[in-house]
Amino acid sequence: MTTTPAEWPSGLDVAQVRVARPTDRLAEVEQFYAEVIGLPVIGRFENHAGYDGVMLGLPGTGHHLEFTSHADGSPCPAPTAENLLVLYFHGDARMYDVVERLAEAGHEPVPAENPYWAGVGALTFEDPDGWRVVLVPAPVF
Repeated sequence: MTTTPAEWPSGLDVAQVRVARPTDRLAEVEQFYAEVIGLPVIGRFENHAGYDGVMLGLPGTGHHLEFTSHADGSPCPAPTAENLLVLYFHGDARMYDVVERLAEAGHEPVPAENPYWAGVGALTFEDPDGWRVVLVPAPVF
């Protein structure tokens, strides 16, 4: 088993990490991640060189997600069943709070491509663009 380092390796002094992707459904994607899943909106921009966007924080970390939409549409190809955002929870109850919000918003679990996820009690959902979010009841490290 590997362990998670407490600090970045020397020579790689990274202050923040942003994972960004385009969408043609910015409002729906923001609602899914912010209102349903519960990630806080930490920033947004409009008409920046034709782009609108929203940034969602991953609390307690220097990491965040960004979703952008261009006035001319998204060049993004369709996701595969293995394009995953994996969120690890501190126990089943906390994970199922989010599962309940997803169900109330009309989102049902979809089968995971990789059987590993079912084996650890995870549930997989699709966002409005078809990208997958895996909810796992406990951290692996």
